Amino acid sequence: MTGLKAASDAAALYRRQFGSDPAGLWTAPGRVNLIGEHTDYNDGFVLPFALPQRTVAAAGPAPAGEWTVCSAFADEPVSFGATAPGEVTGWAGYVAGVVWSLRDAGFDVPGARIALTSEVPVGSGLSSSAALESAVLTALVDLGGLDLPVDRRPALAQRAENVYVGAPTGILDQSASIRCRAGHALFLDCRTLEVEQIPFDLAAAGLAILVINSNAPHQHVDGEYGARRKSCEEAARQLGVPALRDVPADGLAAALERLDDAVIRRRVRHIVTENQRVLDTVELLRTGRLREIGPLLTASHASMRDDFEITVAQVDVAVETALAAGAHGARMTGGGFGGCVLALIDADRAGATTEAVEAAYAQRSFTPPTAWTVTAGPGAGRLSDEPDR
Repeated sequence: MTGLKAASDAAALYRRQFGSDPAGLWTAPGRVNLIGEHTDYNDGFVLPFALPQRTVAAAGPAPAGEWTVCSAFADEPVSFGATAPGEVTGWAGYVAGVVWSLRDAGFDVPGARIALTSEVPVGSGLSSSAALESAVLTALVDLGGLDLPVDRRPALAQRAENVYVGAPTGILDQSASIRCRAGHALFLDCRTLEVEQIPFDLAAAGLAILVINSNAPHQHVDGEYGARRKSCEEAARQLGVPALRDVPADGLAAALERLDDAVIRRRVRHIVTENQRVLDTVELLRTGRLREIGPLLTASHASMRDDFEITVAQVDVAVETALAAGAHGARMTGGGFGGCVLALIDADRAGATTEAVEAAYAQRSFTPPTAWTVTAGPGAGRLSDEPDR
């Protein structure tokens, strides 16, 4: 796994700030969502995999009821006791939210000192917040010897973000950061929380995933994300179903006829067709037909652009340019309104594809993109004994 420099930096930061060695180092990854966007809070299906890039929490004990956290990206540490949602703001709010969520669930959370470093780009749609939450939660569970099975952890990390921080995200990000397995994509049913580890060995097929950070602004805690969620909930109410997951693909046309609002119809069409694309992608991967998922990725992007209306010019240009450069498929990944694009490419085309996107950005005077290839890594764990779940 990667993260060794971040781990060394976290340990050094802990020693500088607290004057002793940490009790341990815990890491959690960012994630790329291969396909299945905005389906999670509609009780649907998603297919993320964990990035090699990770957030590291160097942690040690503190007196009961006391927590202090510092970050390589912040000037000053933040200390807090037992708090209510919203009392700690900014980056430290995600840490306080994890403490609050564990306590609210009845766990005796140990006092702790925590130093954070991260390789996961912030604001890129690769779930840096979930990586932070998952690393901190894993550290606190281990430090306190808490009886919290892995399959229950994503919901508590999500609750920290939803309730404490106030970001209306689904459970995709935390599930990926905690439950992914190296060399696999995580097929998650967001209603039942059942998972299946789907083999995802791109190298064996002569393929690679190129992640292109558009470097366009990306925010989740804003009105647009919340508006999409509300429109989906309103559509489900009008259709008389628990969630849009309950609208089958072969019943989509009939469902759309029952909706009067053109915007809501577009939102419903995206969610229903996106769920089906996830199922189709999983079936292709199960049978080793990796190259054939490309058109599904591209169709997903078109749906996000036209029906869910969450893309921006930079990500659209990156997708179009990658496809023109020979990518088998490409799509925006993440919540939208900026962030990253993924492209399924032949393994030897990373440099040429990157250069093409850079040139297209330069022609439009966009901020230059950054790009790198990724492989599917493991989920959260202690650095010395990180499980290959």
